[in-house]
Amino acid sequence: AAVDIQPACLGLYCGRTVLSVNGSVETYGDCGVCPRGQRTDDNKICRECLGSPDRYDWLYLGFMAMLPLVLHWFFIEWYSGKKSSSALLQHLTALLECGAAAALTLLLSDPVGSLHIRSCRVKKLSDWYTMLYNPSPDYITTVHCTHEAVYPLYTIVFIYYAFCLVLMMLLRPLLVKKIACGLGRSDRFKSIYAALYFFPILTVLQAVGGGLLYYAFPYIILVLSLVTLAVYMSASEVEFFKDLLVRKKRLVVLFSHWLLHAYGIISISKLDKLEQDLPLLALVPAPALFYLMTAKYTEPSRILSEGGNGH
Repeated sequence: AAVDIQPACLGLYCGRTVLSVNGSVETYGDCGVCPRGQRTDDNKICRECLGSPDRYDWLYLGFMAMLPLVLHWFFIEWYSGKKSSSALLQHLTALLECGAAAALTLLLSDPVGSLHIRSCRVKKLSDWYTMLYNPSPDYITTVHCTHEAVYPLYTIVFIYYAFCLVLMMLLRPLLVKKIACGLGRSDRFKSIYAALYFFPILTVLQAVGGGLLYYAFPYIILVLSLVTLAVYMSASEVEFFKDLLVRKKRLVVLFSHWLLHAYGIISISKLDKLEQDLPLLALVPAPALFYLMTAKYTEPSRILSEGGNGH
C-alpha cells in the first residue's frame, strides 16, 4: 500500500490511523494515539494486532495467573489451623475460582467466545510504558500517544484479577461459613480478608512493574521457589526421606515446588531446542535432594554440641 507519512509523526508510539483504503492507496488521519488493539508499524501507521501470543507470552500470563492462586493457598493454609478439616475444600474452591476467572477472561477477550487471543508482539521494555514516551514538539504542548502497545498482555491481567475477586466474594464466604467449623468466628474469614489486601497489591505490581515482570518472572520463580522450599523444610524439620513419606502433606508441598522449578526452567529456556532444554528438567529435584542429604550436617544442636566438645 502507498504510504504517506508527511508531515513527520513525532514520538516513539504516536501513529496515524487508517481512515480509508482505496485500492492500494490509504488515507491517514492526524498523528496521535492508536486505537485499542492497534500499534504503530515502522512507518508510524497504526496497524491492527493480528498475531497470537508466543510460548513465552503464555508462560508470562500463566505466571500472573498463578500468583493469586498461590497466595490463596498460602493464606488458607496459614489461617486454617491444624484442627480444621476445611483447608482442602478451600484449596479446591480457590483453584475453581482462579480457573473460572481465567476461562472467562479468555472468552471475553478478542476474539470473543474463543480461548485464543490476538495480540501485538512485545519488542522491547518500553512497549510496556508508552506513557513515558509522549512527545513535546514545542516543549510546551504534549502529544498524548499512550496506548497498549503490548495488547492485551497488560490489561488482560487486570481483567483476570477482577474476575478472581468477584468469584471469591461470591463463592468463598458461603463455603467457609458452612464447613469451617474448626475455626473461631473471627478466624474463619481471615484468608478472605488477606485476599482483599493482596489483590490491590498485585494490581499495583502489574500496573507499575508489568514490563519488568515480563522479562524477570522466570528468575523470580526459581529464586522464590528455592527460598520457600528451604524455609518450609527447615521450619518443618524435614531431615530424611522418610520424613516426607510419613506425612503426605509434606510430599504434596515438595511436588508443588518441583512443578514451580520446572515452570521456571521452561520459561527461561522456552523449550526452543528440545534436545538441549528437556535434560535441564532433570535438575528440578536437585535442591531438595541436596537439602535432605546435608541437613543432618547443619543441625544447629549438633554444631553447638561439637563446638562445646571442642572446648
